[in-house]
Amino acid sequence: MNTESDRHTDIVIIGAGLAAAKAAIALRENGHEGAITIVGDEEHPPYERPPLSKGMLLGKKSFDDAIVEPAAWYDEHDVRLLTGRTVERLDPAEHRVHLDGGEVLAYDKAVLATGAHPRVLDIPGADLARTLRRKEDSEGLLESFSSSSTAVIIGGGWIGLEVAAAAREAGVKVTVLEAAPLPLQHALGDEMAGYFAELHRKHSVDLRTSAGVDAISGDGPYSVHVGDDVLTADLVLMGVGAAPNTQLAEAAGLTVDNGVVVDERFATSDPDVLAIGDVANARNTALGEPVRVEHWDNAIKQGQAVAKALLGEDVVYDWQPYFYTDQYDLGMEYVGRGDANDDVVVRGDTDTGEFVAFWLDGDRLTAGMNVNVWDVNDDIRALLGRTVDRERLADPGVPLPEVLADA
Repeated sequence: MNTESDRHTDIVIIGAGLAAAKAAIALRENGHEGAITIVGDEEHPPYERPPLSKGMLLGKKSFDDAIVEPAAWYDEHDVRLLTGRTVERLDPAEHRVHLDGGEVLAYDKAVLATGAHPRVLDIPGADLARTLRRKEDSEGLLESFSSSSTAVIIGGGWIGLEVAAAAREAGVKVTVLEAAPLPLQHALGDEMAGYFAELHRKHSVDLRTSAGVDAISGDGPYSVHVGDDVLTADLVLMGVGAAPNTQLAEAAGLTVDNGVVVDERFATSDPDVLAIGDVANARNTALGEPVRVEHWDNAIKQGQAVAKALLGEDVVYDWQPYFYTDQYDLGMEYVGRGDANDDVVVRGDTDTGEFVAFWLDGDRLTAGMNVNVWDVNDDIRALLGRTVDRERLADPGVPLPEVLADA
């Protein structure tokens, strides 16, 4: 229940990404009247990160398109936005946040939205590879496409493959090195991972799997050492995942395990500190387990939900993970949490590039992925966790709401 005292608490949000912005917006929209301060180490107002590896990297979107709200919004809504600032210490006992330069912020409630940073392989010359996380990274890559004829991308995950697609569209010759037998294998399983592998090979990407990188050397062009092979590239990008920024939480004595551990209402081991977004390992009531999700949709929804939690409303983390990707002429949405070992049922024909894939544990639907098929994601979401008839599921002529086993 929303109480008068909840509406007047002073809130400090540490981190200035999408989740932080959505939290502040939702707080004001839902009647919060206390002080709100957002502190971020980037010089820009909060922005969305998906365009960095999609529209911006293709030269089709500007950075302004990615900004959540213009800087003026924060002034107009009495939200103090501190950009280009570093939080040096979180002190839960004193309810203080210590910033660079000696400034100290008092809070009633603090929200950790510190995000994640790119993982880097522990190999010689790793610092010669670029990573993609921030505005400047995307702009630098796009600029480099015009002066590079060859690129090596280390890692065949979502970021690596999206960058590969953008580089190919810019005319760069691309080699992708993936340590696993297939790109995206852990996320999608063999069949759908194989589909994405073939997609990139059709676009002339030299995709090499089960390929471990030993070292990077040179000063441009660079040499990428892969066993006995040495690949030469004008540009090297490392896209091997992201690690949560938990340093402040650890130093503050909060429980950390693959992120900052929070309950279904985003509360950490200290009840006056909450955590959301990429850094939060949050208990999901729909899945019955803690999950840390690094995707756009989750940042939005957790930001909105934590605002309601701060205002004393009865809200929990109960939605299924969702993400999307754009690569070449492929547009895809995925919802749920499938296992690489789940059975896959395909509705439609993968050869046409328009189909829906479903992951099943027995006959229980765990996830769905629509590829160049639109306006079905809500129907897929409604089926998650339910028992389906596999034959009807695979038949494009049967409406999705009618594929349930008891339909």
